[in-house]
Parts: sequence; C-alpha cells; structure tokens
Amino acid sequence: MYQTIIEKAESVTPEMIAYRRDFHKYAESGWLEMRTASIIARRLTDLGYEVLMGADVCKTDARLGLPSEEVLEKNYNRAIEQGADPEFVKATRGGYTGVIGILRCGEGPTVAMRFDIDALGVNESMDKDHFPAKEGFASVNAGTMHACGHDGHAASGLGVASVLMDIKDHLHGTVKLIFQPGEEGLRGAKSIVEAGHLDDVDFFLASHTTGLGAESSDVTPGSHGCLASFKYDVTFRGLAAHAGGAPHLGKNALLAAAAAVTNLYAIPRHSAGASRINVGRLIAGSGRNVIADEAFMEMEVRGETTEINEYMSAYALRVLENCAAMHDCTVEIKLMGAAEGLVSDMPLMERVADVCGNKMGMKVSSMLSVKLGGSEDVSYMVNRVQSHGGQGVFMRVRSAVTSGNHKRDYDFDESYMTKAVKAFCGMVYDLLK
Repeated sequence: MYQTIIEKAESVTPEMIAYRRDFHKYAESGWLEMRTASIIARRLTDLGYEVLMGADVCKTDARLGLPSEEVLEKNYNRAIEQGADPEFVKATRGGYTGVIGILRCGEGPTVAMRFDIDALGVNESMDKDHFPAKEGFASVNAGTMHACGHDGHAASGLGVASVLMDIKDHLHGTVKLIFQPGEEGLRGAKSIVEAGHLDDVDFFLASHTTGLGAESSDVTPGSHGCLASFKYDVTFRGLAAHAGGAPHLGKNALLAAAAAVTNLYAIPRHSAGASRINVGRLIAGSGRNVIADEAFMEMEVRGETTEINEYMSAYALRVLENCAAMHDCTVEIKLMGAAEGLVSDMPLMERVADVCGNKMGMKVSSMLSVKLGGSEDVSYMVNRVQSHGGQGVFMRVRSAVTSGNHKRDYDFDESYMTKAVKAFCGMVYDLLK
C-alpha cells in the first residue's frame, strides 16, 4: 500500500500544480480567502468528503484580527468576480473562510491535518526571472502575494484528499483535513480550536515548506522552539487642545504612547528563556500646534514558552494602562493574533521518520526536530490534541526556494507538494491501517 500511495501522490502532482498556480494568481490574505475556500470546498465535495464551512468551522468571536465589514464585503464581491464557486462562496461571507473535509472510515482513531491557505500583504515581483511572473500566474491582486508557500500547502491538502479517498477502504478511523485561514499574524487557528474540532483528535499532523537542510533531506519529522506570542493593536485617546494657547486643557495621547514605548522596551527579561517585544508601528497627532488626542500602536510580545509570553504580556498591559493613566488618557487594547509554545511528540516524530524513510523512500533529517525562531498558531492545535493525551507533530518538508519567506520574489520548487502528499498519506495509512 505504501508503494500505491507513492504512485498516487506522483499521479496527482499535475493537478496540485494547477491548483497551486490558481491560488497563487488570486492570492487572498487572512479572513479574505473567500475564492480560495470556495474552490477547496468544491473539490472536497466532488471527491466525496463531508464538508464543513462558515461558522461551523471558525467560532465567530474567536477570530482574531478580523478586517472591517467594508473590507470583508469588498473582498467577497472580488472573489465572485474572480471565479469563486457560486455555491460555496456564500458560506465565506463575513470572513468565514475555514474549510474542513471529513472522511469517516469506521471505527478507529481520528487523524487531523492542518493546511494553511492565506497569503501575505506583499507586492509580488514582476521581474522576468521570477517564475510565477514568467509563467503568467503572479498575483493579480495588488499588495497581496503568496510569499510563504501557503498556496502550495493548500494545493497539497487537496492532493492528500484525493489520495486518501482512493485508499479509504484500507483505512479504519476518521480523517479531518483542516484548511485554516489567517495563519499569518497568528489569527485563525484559535477560532478552529475553540469550535471544538481538535477535541476528538488522536493524532495531529501539519507541515511547512522549508529550504532548511535542502541539500540533505526531504522531511524533518518535527519542530520545537516556536515562540509563543500575543499581538496587540493599542489606541490611546486623550483630548485635543491648542499647544500654545491652552496646553493645560489637553490630554496628550502622543505623550502617553511615547512613554509606553520606552517602558515596554524596559520590561525585565525572564530568566527561564528567550523573550521578545516590538513596537512596529506608532501613529499619533494631527498637527504641529495641536495636543494629540489619539495615538495608535501596533505591538507584539513573544516568549520561548507560553509562560514567558504570558509574563511579557501581563507586564506590557500594565505598562500600557499606567502610561495612559499617567497622562489622563484612556487606552483600548485589542488582541489581533496569538500563538502558544510548541513541542512535537517524540513517539510520533519517530513514527514519521520510520514511515517516510523506510516505507516511503524519502530522505529523513538526522535531527528529528528542528528549532524554529518565529511563531506559528498551529501550536494551538498541537497543544489542544496533546492536552487530552493525543500526539502532534509539525513537520518540515524540503523545497528549494528562490528567496526568503515573506519576500516579493519568493518562490518554491513545486515538487514539494508531492513530497508533502507522500508524508501525510503515508502517515495516515500507517496510523489507520
């Protein structure tokens, strides 16, 4: 059966490439993946999956960093204009862009897989040497680009769906294919977890394309060291006044924000591990001679563990609130994204190494787990599964890349998707055979 999976993974490669290039051309960012989600739902339905969409996938009040109603509606109309499936796009209206495909194969464990589907706010390169531009599938949506491989993740998820449906008679248990919106900015996973979709999962698998170790391996079975993070939008509000004629009547929101910035960077670091803080954006004031009545800040904290991140966050919130009070201002703090720490389970990593290396004929990294420097909201899914005794891994699947993630000339070797399908389907069969 493993050889059958290998052959089927290779046979669906042209189909995956077509989906990948389509998703890439019509790139959609977090909570706006309406066209993308509708096409995924159509394909899963045609394959015979039970399909969940809309509020059945993402808990409404747990969606983080949701765009305004105006932006959501504008992009819903754009999705229709750009060829969204007319039946399934309706469920995405208002930013409900998660899709879950379920394959029930009788009694047995439940295996879930996560495939993120969102693009980034990046203007894609149109240089003649940039492969998507040369081949005619560069993003037509200005300011939005698949610069992190999620187009390939989504397409490989559909490849996995096709292969598993072909071998369903050899599976015993339940498969969940989770197509997650809003990974960038850590906005989407929490809403799927809080909707309960990981509560019955015994084994959880996810992956990300990577150029790391490209010369030596196809698969790294797991990851660790993802930084837990909270991302906040902060608005200080005061009272405008004439800076020369009546400065004592003003309540200076700019001053409150500036005090907050300097004190945020002064937060004592935690002795138990690495921590991070960054104020990436600060906008305040309306004119040279006006006491600023509003200041807007985008900031984040991170920690090597969930506990360190919570320490940083609690300290940061005290700073924000007290700097506002010091200048008689108010402050509104809105959580825009979040992730927890992540550690892949050793027994499942060892199983990935055995299946991919010994049964699927792939090159497996000598390191079972690679340390990641950034944050990933797949951590919420892994941790929820682990919380009730299940196991989870976040694999890394090799692909030659042309540039670093999130850069305007990023592209990856499309053979990545074939490798991903082999790894996922080989594992599902091994767990449910």
